Amino acid sequence: MAERPEDLNLPNAVITRIIKEALPDGVNISKEARSAISRAASVFVLYATSCANNFAMKGKRKTLNAGDVLSAMEEMEFQRFVAPLKESLEVYRREQKGKKEARKDKDKKADSEEQDKSREEDNDDDDERMEEEDQNDEEEVDN
Repeated sequence: MAERPEDLNLPNAVITRIIKEALPDGVNISKEARSAISRAASVFVLYATSCANNFAMKGKRKTLNAGDVLSAMEEMEFQRFVAPLKESLEVYRREQKGKKEARKDKDKKADSEEQDKSREEDNDDDDERMEEEDQNDEEEVDN
């Protein structure tokens, strides 16, 4: 676990980016307000994690999954966030599936290229052997 409470805070750069995206252009936020938001976000994440962990423990699991987090959000009375979270989760899963398929296709292509290269080398070896045999045959005929 963390040695100091500050260790549990989210990175300031992340908090700043989120705040800038949420506020209209031209609106500034004080350093003190940014710090307060950072602490509040960290407390929220810890609370959500604790609630999700309770669901995992009820399921006799040690690993939190997306369902645990969604159930925790409902338990924490943040139902309005459940639908957007589910949508984001589906987008993430589709992206991961696409990446996995792209990796498989890339691996298959690499394997296919290796096999083609191996076949070419085998064909080259066969061609060399045939040329040697032809030369040997010609030498025998000459003798």
